Amino acid sequence: MKRIAGILRLLLTGALVALLLGVLGVAGAYLYVSPRLPDVDTLREIRLQVPLRVYSRDGVLMAEYGTKRRDPVAIEDVPQRMRQAFLAAEDDRFEHHPGVDFMGLTRAALNLLLTGEKSQGGSTITMQVARNFFLEREKTYERKIIEIFLALRMEQVLSKDEILELYLNKIYLGHRAYGVKAAARIYYGADLDALTLPQVAMIAGLPQAPSAANPITDPQRARARRNYVLGRMHTLGFISAQEYEQARAAPVTAELHRLQVEAGAEYLAEMVRQEMVARYGEEAYTGGYRVYTTLDAGLQRQAEAALRRGLLAYDRRHGYRGPEGHVDAALAGDAAALERALGGYPAVAGGLLPGIVTAVDADAATVYLKGGERVRLEREAVAWARPHLGPSSLGSRPGAVSDVLAVGDVIRLRQESQAGWVLSQVPGVQGALVALDPRDGAVRALAGGYDYFLSKFNRATEARRQPGSAFKPFVYSAALAHGFSPASVINDAPVVLEDLSLDGDWRPKNYSGRFYGPTRLREALVHSRNLVSIRLLDRVGIPETRTFLERFGFDLSRHPSGLSLALGSGSVTPLELARGYTVFANGGHRVEPWFIQRIEGPYGEVLHEAVPRRVCPSPCQVPRHPDAQLAALEGAAMDASRQGAPEFTPAERVLPASNAYQITSMLQDVIRRGTGRRARSLGRSDLAGKTGTTNGLRDAWFSGYNPDLAVTTWVGFDDDGTLGRGETGSSAALPIWIDFMEEALAGVPERTLEAPEGMVTVRIDAETGARATRYTEDSLFETLTPQQLDALERQALPEPSRGVTPEQIF
Repeated sequence: MKRIAGILRLLLTGALVALLLGVLGVAGAYLYVSPRLPDVDTLREIRLQVPLRVYSRDGVLMAEYGTKRRDPVAIEDVPQRMRQAFLAAEDDRFEHHPGVDFMGLTRAALNLLLTGEKSQGGSTITMQVARNFFLEREKTYERKIIEIFLALRMEQVLSKDEILELYLNKIYLGHRAYGVKAAARIYYGADLDALTLPQVAMIAGLPQAPSAANPITDPQRARARRNYVLGRMHTLGFISAQEYEQARAAPVTAELHRLQVEAGAEYLAEMVRQEMVARYGEEAYTGGYRVYTTLDAGLQRQAEAALRRGLLAYDRRHGYRGPEGHVDAALAGDAAALERALGGYPAVAGGLLPGIVTAVDADAATVYLKGGERVRLEREAVAWARPHLGPSSLGSRPGAVSDVLAVGDVIRLRQESQAGWVLSQVPGVQGALVALDPRDGAVRALAGGYDYFLSKFNRATEARRQPGSAFKPFVYSAALAHGFSPASVINDAPVVLEDLSLDGDWRPKNYSGRFYGPTRLREALVHSRNLVSIRLLDRVGIPETRTFLERFGFDLSRHPSGLSLALGSGSVTPLELARGYTVFANGGHRVEPWFIQRIEGPYGEVLHEAVPRRVCPSPCQVPRHPDAQLAALEGAAMDASRQGAPEFTPAERVLPASNAYQITSMLQDVIRRGTGRRARSLGRSDLAGKTGTTNGLRDAWFSGYNPDLAVTTWVGFDDDGTLGRGETGSSAALPIWIDFMEEALAGVPERTLEAPEGMVTVRIDAETGARATRYTEDSLFETLTPQQLDALERQALPEPSRGVTPEQIF
């Protein structure tokens, strides 16, 4: 008996010593790692990495930037079944343990003793949060100790719901999905509350192996893991036996749902990205910023589509350049080989799909498309494909399909609504379209090229090209400001100018090659008479005209100080030219293009709201911004440190209303009966615009507007090559403008152009521009200012400048 008592005392003493050593060991371990434990309180202020998202002004998603797809969700918005699924899969004692599951740790320790292998066992949700936010991923004993103490501390500072919310938003779930809400979107294209039980269990099973065992990469392995989670949910009483059996039998329904960009605005989205990085640095990609632009989603879709249709139409007019590539004809019957070969040819915007010709004869060709589909091309599908011999030269029309295609050719197909599949090709020509709101300069649509993913060069904002005759309205506006009127007459006769940069003299001509004699300015602008424009610039004066051009925002360093200025020999971007035309469209006010309307932080707080310069009717009443906490930085931004922000600042008047009226009236005639008459197909009377074509047919332009929208289109080659015979602003750029405006102005009421107060409408002689008399045979009406009317009565014009001697102009 004494011996037994002694053994008991010995065992008790040993236990006490072991306990003491354990306590001392734990205390020592805590003291050792304590200096390296991070401040758990920072978790309350944690900012999850959320990508930058760019939206149109009407809330349509245009782009997302950032490596992590994440959309944080509050714990109260996570369905109960989703919470239960994760607890069943990862930590069924989460609600009861203090942050560490000591039973699980014991099992992991025994496994290490018995097998010599470290395992994942014993890692609670709290410990996973500690690891994911604060610690490295490698498995070391020291990291595990820190993880344990950090988890214990977290449970003292944070509630269970706060910890679970951090976990469900932070956890990686495969395919760039971070957090349960992003996973629901990526795998099922649905919100959390729309998921079925099998889908919930599938997501809850992902944390163990998110990259290797997700339902896209390995459906069978993912299904096994899903069924394990369902089994745990049944065992824990979260679901009934019937629910368990039905969910186990459900098929795997996951599909990869890519980012659903609803408006193709990659060029403008890139402008936003650059601006955000300039403002916030690399945090722009992770700070959860939401940027609302000035773009109209519907107009943007139409801009992209119209530009692509116009470039494809130009490309077809200039013939077939041949296949993109070629594969061995012997592979025509090997679907796997054809599929691999097509892997290097992605789809291109405009519905241009790559395919490989597998059979061809005189009447038809068979083409293999990605995914195994084979389509048939008839003669009609290739009838347009005359060989491209040069910008102005085509070969003979094909008599058979085999004249165009051969087995093994890698080609592009496009599906047209009427004709079905037709042969196509990626255009070599490029273009741009910019649409501005004339009232404040807001960018409503912007397309900087055929396909952003083929070329990221933004031609709308970066391509500096000669505007040609599209620049003439600004020269004519300067003339009106210097005493001329639409009724003034200038002689359309040959001009010879000495040009030191050339071997001989410069002898500009009209596009038609003809001379028309004395011509009223209205007719000269309507029919784009080059020689009248040159003489008019000389009469006004080059320095005076250049100074006047600054009113439209043009950079004078990119415009010549010679008479070629009258023909648009300087350089502008499509955006700059569109901005210039807004001055005419809004009645004489200068506005600046802008594209960021509002920037919101991750919690919806407004960090920036634009205060544009806007045309303000007289008398001008500027409304205050409804949010008194925001205040304006003049003309551009908001500053939360100041009070009482206006909704806009009044735009500066840079032209008399009469000047803008007369230019618009003349440009309306350009569409009614001049170089822009194709636009009459729109059936509107409130459209004004001007074509532009440069020397060598290298650039084709059309800039046009009504009071609601100012739009510029440009077509050209990036290498400045010629567009080819007949490719003018009227034939290459104007059709794109018409295509866009047809939808952009659908349902928009017409607005009559009204003369400003004080102007007078008089009858003039159509030939001489003088005041008509009862003997005048051909007369018309012209609306003039009182000063212009006085000059008309006197038949007086400003004296010629001395910029060109009589020997040089005759």
